[in-house]
Amino acid sequence: MVMACRVINKRRHVGLQQLCSFAETGRTFLGPVKSSKFIIDEESHESVLISSAVRLLESLDLTSAVGQLLSEAIQTHNDTYRTGTSSFLFLVGAWSSAVEECLHLGVPISIIVSVMSEGLNACIEEVVSLQVPVHNIVDQINNTKTVSGLETVNASLCPFPQVPSTTSLLQEEHDLEEVASHSLATYNLSGSPVKSPNVFKTQTKKKSDENTSQTLKNILCTHSCFRKSILSHSRHFNGKDNNQWLSKPDGYLEQSRATTFPTYRCNDLIELALGLKHGDHSSMKLVEEAVKLQYQNACMQQGNCTVPFTFDISRIFTCCLPGFPETFSCVCPGYVTVVSISSISLIEELQNHPVQVLLIEGDLTESYRHLGFNKSTNIKTVLDSVKPQEDSPEELWANHVLQVLVQFNVNLILVQGNVSEHLIEKCMHNKQLVVGSVNGSVMQAFAEATGAVQVAYISQVNEDCVGSGVSVTFWKSPSDIVTKSNIMAILLKTEQINMITAVLTTPVTAQMQAREDRFWTCAHRLYYALKEGKVLLGGGAVEFLCLSHLQILAAQSLQKENHTYSGWLHNTSSWLASSLAIYRPTVLKALASGWHKYLSAVMCNTASYSSELEARTFIRRHLQNAVDSGSPLSYILKEYCNLSSGVFNSGISNEPAWIPTVYDTVTPKIEAWRQALVLVLLVLQTDSEIITGLGHTKINSQKLDGFLFL
Repeated sequence: MVMACRVINKRRHVGLQQLCSFAETGRTFLGPVKSSKFIIDEESHESVLISSAVRLLESLDLTSAVGQLLSEAIQTHNDTYRTGTSSFLFLVGAWSSAVEECLHLGVPISIIVSVMSEGLNACIEEVVSLQVPVHNIVDQINNTKTVSGLETVNASLCPFPQVPSTTSLLQEEHDLEEVASHSLATYNLSGSPVKSPNVFKTQTKKKSDENTSQTLKNILCTHSCFRKSILSHSRHFNGKDNNQWLSKPDGYLEQSRATTFPTYRCNDLIELALGLKHGDHSSMKLVEEAVKLQYQNACMQQGNCTVPFTFDISRIFTCCLPGFPETFSCVCPGYVTVVSISSISLIEELQNHPVQVLLIEGDLTESYRHLGFNKSTNIKTVLDSVKPQEDSPEELWANHVLQVLVQFNVNLILVQGNVSEHLIEKCMHNKQLVVGSVNGSVMQAFAEATGAVQVAYISQVNEDCVGSGVSVTFWKSPSDIVTKSNIMAILLKTEQINMITAVLTTPVTAQMQAREDRFWTCAHRLYYALKEGKVLLGGGAVEFLCLSHLQILAAQSLQKENHTYSGWLHNTSSWLASSLAIYRPTVLKALASGWHKYLSAVMCNTASYSSELEARTFIRRHLQNAVDSGSPLSYILKEYCNLSSGVFNSGISNEPAWIPTVYDTVTPKIEAWRQALVLVLLVLQTDSEIITGLGHTKINSQKLDGFLFL
């Protein structure tokens, strides 16, 4: 598919230019407000709407080696984390452009690689201070009135407000009506609770309850330590009162003296889900309900809830039904799948009583043989009669299957692979339902719940292999669930089955894939948050901290008294050590420019600013203030108290009653940064090995080599 083109200059690094070109196509996917793209197949002329970097790269004609490497890297990240690919793609382009600029300024490649790697590691260490612990989420699942707020603990953390859209807030109003009034518990320095007002008003609505904003400011900014935190765990900050802070093994800060101040902890599923939805309320609401169902099912199976609960994302499945309103989307315990409309009468007969089930782990066809099967080559088939055979081998095989099913009274067959169409018709006439292409995890769940044993061939079936107690019903009434493709949804379940299906619907068929991708992205965000027990403050806070931290490191490198950085590279030559001191500020600023571009792109996508220049000016002003303050973290916390500043406030809602804190997952985000830089430096060094030795006299300074087509 051809989407765009870019002029490639052979005098500059070709591979890095290609990465920039590919990354630019996914710019609109950043942030909570995404702009989708239509992808049209040239052969079938079918179109699909995409809003993720993975689907974009799958659709592009990536003939270059760099393009294929980029696609494989992002696909690998998506297969592992299912989130963070848009940031991955954008940072690849931003840092490729930064490395190009360093090369243009004459910075040696070895120094670019060394300083950028060290700079990113320093940022990863620094963002630990913005981690929010997630505790006792499961304990609050059945208590929807409890949402944690500010507590008195020994850590310096505070959330950034981000304003959600008006539509999302209307949808969330029912969930948060009681939450906002009862559970946002704020504590003053003496430890006594203070009733929390409606908080986090937008900049555009200053007329709404000024007393509320002032009260919140007073609570959050009471203690001077809140504004002047000393980060003893960071080797880049050296304050006078470093003994005031102790670094704990888990990465969180603890104050060694008696002084305490408010911090933020996330102890409620609703709050965590709202913070991780990133603008996709409907998908995250389904994920939240799936977690609740899984928790309730675990309690029923165990008889009590004392055993620690773990969100098992491998037991969550999706069933996509295009052509229906999005209000039909829901989560159901059991397995929802689609069958032909011709099975309506069969489903009506089976739904009144439990049926027995048979599980086939391969294909259910006459010609199927398991993987590794070797057909004997010395056997010849000889007819013992000159009378021609009346029935074909497939017909004889199908009749044998029916005999086995009748013998063991089986009315439901779940097949992991493909199923013979001829067999499906014969089974339907015999009141037996066959469902093919069933996920392996679904098969395992039914095996555990029904006592069935999976077999590869119908000839292996015996009485011990057959499961029982499966109910077959319509997902909704047949008149409501028949699609244009003449298929309908049915629900298969048993008592205490450990499986949940999210039914995803959309009236636009082209949006179905994107709808499913968004659901899995939200599911994996919540999964990693619960698994790791911590999240990062979102809304651009982490990126802004990295940006300001790199600016301080660059400024320190420029000072004459701070030229002894032997810790960065050990056992290096004096030339390399002196070159590091000279070029380090340039490379660090180039690395920081990637996050600068990232923040400005997100702000432009959310329509907070009309142009990128305006967004960059806004960021640059606050960046200078953060650097001048001497502690970017303290500046970030201070600006959070100053609600009228508009920092990290998207302003896309007019009258929000309650603005939830925005969270980011820890490992997926940090790994997206790390792998993006690894990819850029890999392309840089690989191409340098190839093009080194070309004399500059052999390359025309004005020569351009056509276009790079995407």
